[in-house]
Amino acid sequence: MKKNIALVTGGDSGESVISIQSAYIIKENIDKGKYNVYTIFIKGSKWTYLSDDNTEINVDKNDFSISENGGKIKFDAVFIAIHGTPGEDGKLQGYFDIMGIPYTFSGVVSSSLTFNKNYCQLLAKEYGAKTAKSVLIKKGGKFLVHDIIDITGLPCFVKPNNGGSSIGMSKVKKPEELQEAIETAFHEDTEVQIEEFIEGTEVTCGILQKKNELIALPLTEIVSKHEYFDFKSKYAPELAEEIIPARVPDEIHKKCKELSLSLFKKFNCKGVARFDYIIKNNIPYFLEVNTIPGLSAASIIPKQANAMGISLKELFSILIENIID
Repeated sequence: MKKNIALVTGGDSGESVISIQSAYIIKENIDKGKYNVYTIFIKGSKWTYLSDDNTEINVDKNDFSISENGGKIKFDAVFIAIHGTPGEDGKLQGYFDIMGIPYTFSGVVSSSLTFNKNYCQLLAKEYGAKTAKSVLIKKGGKFLVHDIIDITGLPCFVKPNNGGSSIGMSKVKKPEELQEAIETAFHEDTEVQIEEFIEGTEVTCGILQKKNELIALPLTEIVSKHEYFDFKSKYAPELAEEIIPARVPDEIHKKCKELSLSLFKKFNCKGVARFDYIIKNNIPYFLEVNTIPGLSAASIIPKQANAMGISLKELFSILIENIID
């Protein structure tokens, strides 16, 4: 008997468009012989399902169900396709835990900790990873530009502490640019992370869970035509080159895969996660982990999986089979 899968997408951040793109690819490629897929759109308190006849049906949040054709549809599992809040920061995961419905990707604690760049880097450092020097400032708090620059140096990156896809992020080269960059980041979050710029080769490593097995996917090298891998570069193929396998020594491939596997386990990640690094002097510096990485046609994880002979259909089946029999 087919399982009912709720494919939740949308969300409340600037990444909602990317989330919908991921959901489209998932629905198009999921194994229809095994699963009935219902796409649920989430925007704030509005949770809706769009039926085949384009009728908008509200989700009953008391038991996460929908009513259609005189019957109630409940779900065997949830495929989360929301990048950013509330899908990547643990909020939805908490709701589904209360409902007792299994879901793809990491749980509440893992999601909330890794979504917070400052907490994530502090933990990664405790777990043995090298990270950039950084300063965290909070909205309404006092700071001095020269104190920040004394720690991070210039250039430096200014980022919303909670967020993804490089939205609200700036590269600062001069002291007089820092204030404006901080204000831009505060438009996206109440906390801002300012990090040392590390010049080197940017690479990323995906870790895929297949039941009790962890698979390190091939390392990808990212060459952006912009100064860094910003929002436009991430989602416009002509603005960045993604090279698989990365053009780095075998030793670096080994180091990054081993570190990513270790961090996946330490952070208690589930399903699939992507770990980003800068390589300088043959040393990987950990940047961040994406616990709900992009799954659209232009995204890195599907390309890495494909390089190992894993199709989109197989990838999505693996993620679902991790959580249901």
